[in-house]
Amino acid sequence: MSDRLEQLVRFFEADPNDAFTAYAIALEHGKAERTDEALQWLDRTIALDADFAYAYFQKAKRLIGRGQTEQARAELQAGIAAAERSGDEKAQRELSELLNTLG
Repeated sequence: MSDRLEQLVRFFEADPNDAFTAYAIALEHGKAERTDEALQWLDRTIALDADFAYAYFQKAKRLIGRGQTEQARAELQAGIAAAERSGDEKAQRELSELLNTLG
């Protein structure tokens, strides 16, 4: 485990309701190509904050990488709804663009 990941896990253990730290842990696992762990942490992020639009985006990207296009499409649609609820136009645009690439 990298020093950065270890530090993030310690932060999360100190505050297990911190969606941003859960998201950062997911990204670290993704960088290390540990897709299962990344997906688990993205799910945890979404459970902590259903309006965390970029968690849906990252989850969809990993699902696309696995060839799970329909699941990715569903995550992108959920992410678009989350971005609308939170008023995050940039995330909404990026989620929509990725969804459009799926056809």
